[in-house]
Parts: sequence; structure tokens; C-alpha cells
Amino acid sequence: MATDVRDAPDRSRYEVGVDGELAGFAEYRDLDGARVFTHTEVFDAFEGPGVGSALAQGALDNVCRSGRRLVALCPFIAAYIERHDEYADLVDRSLDNRLRARNRPAT
Repeated sequence: MATDVRDAPDRSRYEVGVDGELAGFAEYRDLDGARVFTHTEVFDAFEGPGVGSALAQGALDNVCRSGRRLVALCPFIAAYIERHDEYADLVDRSLDNRLRARNRPAT
């Protein structure tokens, strides 16, 4: 099984292909110089064999090479970063806190 992760900026997402077939994506938006991951999806037919991990790694490696910072609002990307601390330094904590504060319900 050959996986390929590529940035698809016209769709604001990274896409992962398996043997040439689209297998999933990680959506993002760029804000204040950071890449904000909002949603990740691996299609049912490709769940299980590490496709999601390949997608996360490829996307995060791309962010690292670009010199950007990131925010992981997407739970899948956030969990991947927690398990792979080599990406922790890429997180823009200030922007992360601001975005999460905006999304909290008023009490």
C-alpha cells in the first residue's frame, strides 16, 4: 500500500492517496501566519491501516518545512501531536488559546 500526502491549497486541505485513490483529507485555514487544522476525515474503506497517521505526519511535516506555526482544533490532529511530541514546538499556543476562547460557550 503506497500512500501519498499532498497539499491541495485550492481546497484548503491536505489529501492522502492510497495507491492513487483519494483516501482522506485534513482541512485547514490559514490565520495570522499559522495553519489551523479544523477537520480530518479518512474514508471508511481506508480506516485502520495507518492512513490517518500518514496523513497527519505528512501534513505536519509540510507545516514544519514551510516555517509556519499551527493550531490543531481538529481532535485527530491534536491527538497525533500529543503522541508525537516532535511536533509540539510547532503549536502557536497564543493563537490556540484565542481561538478556543472564542469557541467556548458563555457561562
